[in-house]
Amino acid sequence: MLAINRATVMGHVTPRVRGTRAGNSPAILGKGNHVCQPVLPPQEQVVVDFERLSEHAAAFQGHDVGFCCLGTTRAKAGRAGFIRVDRDYVAQAAELARAGGCKHFILQSSQGANEHSYYLYLRVKGEVENLVQAVGFDRCTILRPAVLLCTRQESRPAEWIAQQFLSLVARVFPTAYSVPVETVARAMVASVLKPGGGKVEVLENKAIHELGKAVPQQGTE
Repeated sequence: MLAINRATVMGHVTPRVRGTRAGNSPAILGKGNHVCQPVLPPQEQVVVDFERLSEHAAAFQGHDVGFCCLGTTRAKAGRAGFIRVDRDYVAQAAELARAGGCKHFILQSSQGANEHSYYLYLRVKGEVENLVQAVGFDRCTILRPAVLLCTRQESRPAEWIAQQFLSLVARVFPTAYSVPVETVARAMVASVLKPGGGKVEVLENKAIHELGKAVPQQGTE
């Protein structure tokens, strides 16, 4: 059985980013040989200005676990904006989380992340992986999903076409080229519950699929 007193979650991507954290009541997340659905206390959402993140250090205090899915696109933010959000914001948030007592940090990166890559996206993802590892968490889990299958509020025609194609491919090769965002989320939770595979653990797309099965979908329990 595992109890997590508090967790911080970083998502959405604008200069002012909304984070979610649990209250002080423990959340019992696992029992026996199977992972159960989290029993969460009321959630508190904190809006912080990532351009002045150091002024919001209190929001990162007292959390056992940090989940980070922060990111944008070059098309939306430009080259400099993409680097600032996907690398600099994430690295600074990780540093504040560690200073606030966070022991286990879970980072969503990308398949193919490599600091030496010719492609900006993969290079930045590789750089931020290194920066987060260097922060010195007791445990760091990095997920490298392939193409994320999800429904977006914003219009991305090319991505929509790719997702439709990959949804068909996934019927034959379910773990090769894509992964539903729900599976990634379940894998992130499951990574907290299972024994650590070392100080730093990197989960590629197939491992994300497998680990995501450890947390049942809502309504199946």
